[in-house]
Amino acid sequence: MTRDDAETVPGGALGGDAAWRMITLVVMGLLGAAVLVALILTLGEANRQRDRALQAQAHSYDVMILARTVSGTIARSEASLGRYVISGKAEQELGQIYFDQWRLAGTQLGRLERLTQATGEQSARVAQLRTAYMQRGAELSLTALSTTYGKNSQALARYYKARQSPTLAAIDRTLDEIISGERALLDARTADAMRTVDRSSRIAGVLAIFGVLIVLGALVLGWFTLQAVGERALAQAEADAERERAEELSAAVGQATDELRVQEAKLRQVQKMEAVGQLTGGIAHDFNNMLAVVLGGLELAKRAVASDPAAVARHLDNAADGANRAAALTRRLLAFSREESLKPEPIAAAQLVSGMSELLDRTLGDAITVVTRNEACGWRVRADRVQLENAVLNLAVNARDAMNGRGRMVIATGMATLAEHQVDHCAAGDYVTLAVTDDGTGMTPDVVERVYEPFFTTKEAGKGTGLGLSQIFALVRQLAGAITIDTAPGKGTTVTLYLPRDTATTAPDHAAVIDIAPAEPVPEGLQVLVVEDDPRVLAATMGALEELGHHGIACDAPGKAMGLLAAHDGIDLIISDVLMPGQTGPEMIAGIGPHYPHIAILFVTGFAGEANASEFGMHQLLRKPFTLVGLERAIGRAMASERPAPPQQIAAE
Repeated sequence: MTRDDAETVPGGALGGDAAWRMITLVVMGLLGAAVLVALILTLGEANRQRDRALQAQAHSYDVMILARTVSGTIARSEASLGRYVISGKAEQELGQIYFDQWRLAGTQLGRLERLTQATGEQSARVAQLRTAYMQRGAELSLTALSTTYGKNSQALARYYKARQSPTLAAIDRTLDEIISGERALLDARTADAMRTVDRSSRIAGVLAIFGVLIVLGALVLGWFTLQAVGERALAQAEADAERERAEELSAAVGQATDELRVQEAKLRQVQKMEAVGQLTGGIAHDFNNMLAVVLGGLELAKRAVASDPAAVARHLDNAADGANRAAALTRRLLAFSREESLKPEPIAAAQLVSGMSELLDRTLGDAITVVTRNEACGWRVRADRVQLENAVLNLAVNARDAMNGRGRMVIATGMATLAEHQVDHCAAGDYVTLAVTDDGTGMTPDVVERVYEPFFTTKEAGKGTGLGLSQIFALVRQLAGAITIDTAPGKGTTVTLYLPRDTATTAPDHAAVIDIAPAEPVPEGLQVLVVEDDPRVLAATMGALEELGHHGIACDAPGKAMGLLAAHDGIDLIISDVLMPGQTGPEMIAGIGPHYPHIAILFVTGFAGEANASEFGMHQLLRKPFTLVGLERAIGRAMASERPAPPQQIAAE
């Protein structure tokens, strides 16, 4: 080997080693980079699967929580309705709570529909829940309307029937199916995510043999992970702080709302007292006019008693006419205050509107011009007079408010022959129409869509309960009729009631029946116990009995009645006032009845007060003021009523 050869070989070897080392380093670097990239991709996929699993889990929890929330809201709504029904309309805020909670449940159900729209099976279940919710709402709405209308027994029956309704079970079953389905979806998604994560873990384990090459990358990745965790913790802390601030704000808003409601209640009470004052002033004005007629007629009769008997009779007739008008006004006020029980009867709508003229004038004020039109040709409807009068009065008050207390109002009665479903759901046939038209501000379409909702009102706070049109709607539906509204902003409003025509044999009005009904034969010389706490009324009744040929026994307190019955044998009839100090007439008769069941009973009252009409039982009732003819007929009906024979007759038999 030459010297040149010796120097060339080592040099080439060193160069080759360096090259291989370089190649090895490059290969190792490439392998390390490849492993690092593969590890990063694997970890990235695992993170994405975890995030998807967390999102799916959060979505499923949202669905399940919202389903439970819907169930709780529906339960609170039905509980509020139950308390509202039991209170018998006395606590109308319970009805408002029921309505708000039920509407909130509908909003929550809409959110549930949006959450489940991507899942076909769950979306179908939510659609079933929506159907059951609408059916349930219709059932509960009837119960709420019955309570609002004052039909407590019907409302209770409907409420307990609704508690057994299959729609309630359908709602609960569907909610359970939604929750179970979402839990199954959650389990499937979690299992799928876990499989993906497990596969990524195995790949990472294989790559772990190259961990020496990716230590730096792992440290860097760990650093970024720690930084991300820190940022997430910081964000969570900020979110908690925001939530606490929101809760404090919500508490402050709730306190302010409660204070506002208290002030609103005070304002409503003040407005009620103002309305009572206005009505009282109008009534006092009418009674003063009527008393002026009575007192003037009596004074003129007194002056002419010795010189002109014909003038005496004329003045006495005028005084009696004034007294009768006062009595008619009192009966109308009693009927309006619902002291008399509901009684369906044939009613001529035009005569009803005409008879309400004085009440409408006093209620609406002098700035409202009321024009009545009668095109009904004597057609009648069969309804409760008080309900129909209240409907007309509510429509008139709404029209007055729409005109801001000044304008022209037309109340028209007419007739119409409708085809099947020509107006709403009315059956084909003849209908009496009752329309109230105003030239006020009118209503927008969105307001018209909600006017029949209970508690909905466009009036400012304290000036409306939102129950007027809902009560009218319930009355019209109860009578199988319809109601329409023709309105536009700035064009005024016409509300028309379509009420089925009463095709039965036309009967005279109630007042005429009382005047012409044949009197029952009355035995002469009856022994009558008169229980009356007012000495003037007691004296007048005793005089009337004497004039009719009967013997009266005066009793000025209900507590003395039993002693007088024991002291006087052969009493045939008890005439008793209803409201008396210490004990009402029905309460007194309830204590006397078992001892003297054979004695006839006649109640006399001018105001039912707090006495329940059902407490009168089958006994006759005579309204004050009454005439001799009215008293005679009432005694005849009382004596003709069935009751046990006196004890001595039973013994004789």
